[in-house]
Amino acid sequence: MNFTKLNLEPRLLQGIVDRGYTEMTDVQEQTLAKTLQGMDVAVQSQTGTGKTAAFLITLFERMFYEGAHKRKMALVIVPTRELAVQITKEAQLLNHHMGFKIASFYGGVGYHAQLASLSKGLDIVIGTPGRLLDLSERGHLKLKNIGRLVIDEADRLFDMGFLPDIKRLLQKMPPRNARQSMLFSATMNRISRKIALENLNRPVFIEVTPERLTVDTILQELYYVKSHIKMNLMLGILKAQAPQNALIFTNMRHTAFRLSKKLQSNGFHSRHLTGDLPQNQRLKIIDAFTRGKFALLVATDVAARGLHIDNLEMVINYDLPQDCENYVHRIGRTARAGNSGKAVSFASEGTADHLKAIESFISMKIPVQTADIDLFATDRSLESSSRNRYQNFKSNNGRSNFTSKNKHRKKVKSYYGITKVDARNRLAGLEKS
Repeated sequence: MNFTKLNLEPRLLQGIVDRGYTEMTDVQEQTLAKTLQGMDVAVQSQTGTGKTAAFLITLFERMFYEGAHKRKMALVIVPTRELAVQITKEAQLLNHHMGFKIASFYGGVGYHAQLASLSKGLDIVIGTPGRLLDLSERGHLKLKNIGRLVIDEADRLFDMGFLPDIKRLLQKMPPRNARQSMLFSATMNRISRKIALENLNRPVFIEVTPERLTVDTILQELYYVKSHIKMNLMLGILKAQAPQNALIFTNMRHTAFRLSKKLQSNGFHSRHLTGDLPQNQRLKIIDAFTRGKFALLVATDVAARGLHIDNLEMVINYDLPQDCENYVHRIGRTARAGNSGKAVSFASEGTADHLKAIESFISMKIPVQTADIDLFATDRSLESSSRNRYQNFKSNNGRSNFTSKNKHRKKVKSYYGITKVDARNRLAGLEKS
């Protein structure tokens, strides 16, 4: 169904058109049919199906008709800083003609700018549980003024240990019958369902494609390959298929760093994203990638959720994830909002054991591909590495010889009190006298 059928506020509809949205996805159609009437919902839907736009459109439409003098603040709780930033950007795009005041709040950055935005008054607050709770306990964020609540990626919030914080935040808000609440989760597990039943007002449970956790428009492929030639295979796939952009996942941060450097040595524009990078640097990398400043981003699971990248062509699981749910969230970065995409996975000695659990979780066998010898490409980073090692050897060898000579001179000086050359010159002078 087209968005024009919803009889939305014209300025909101213009923002939707500017964003490039025309036909609603299943989750948007089913959710908006309830939430635009003011109902509470608990929605199970896999990533990339448009649920962010569903709850943002609900907030904008219903808050607009309340009027500024009666309007209560809306709160969106998310598990990660990256997701908070991404939702804020999406909200600002849809808000272009509306004029709502929106800001995000998360840890890892100073309080000054965040407190300044709160002091001016906000319509929509988007943030992570820890920082929201901190601001509330300091008296800066008045949770009693919350009129609408969104809990996004609820399963992830609970997996990350945020359940106690969520409960404390809920206790500070108006009762469930005095606010509209929406809960979204990729999997409606026992905890998510319990939270919904206890804290939402007679919620409507919506399940979109519950039997299928991966999006049908993602072409999935699996290669069995030895660890020492995974890089060669990945280079061959990237060169043969030439994706406009690709997100490459590893299980370890040192692997992500090393892989990004190797890709750069092979002529690809690449960066790495791991949890140990400073927050400001991580946000700059994500922003540059989403704007197409470089084509390949190598990341650990810190980026598996919360990254909303329009038209991401390919996801590569360089390492199969240990957590089967992470496989779904990784490949869900592509084929978003009805687009198609591709997910390529490598099963090698270290990670092939994870495959059985992944395929059981997604209820399908990932199609296995055979890599011909022509698909493997030469890894030029080995030549570069060898050349650098040779240069370092030459440099260090020369330095070590120089250092050893200096050490020898120092030893001589300490023994004689002067250098050996000076001693010989002085002796010659005494003999002449």
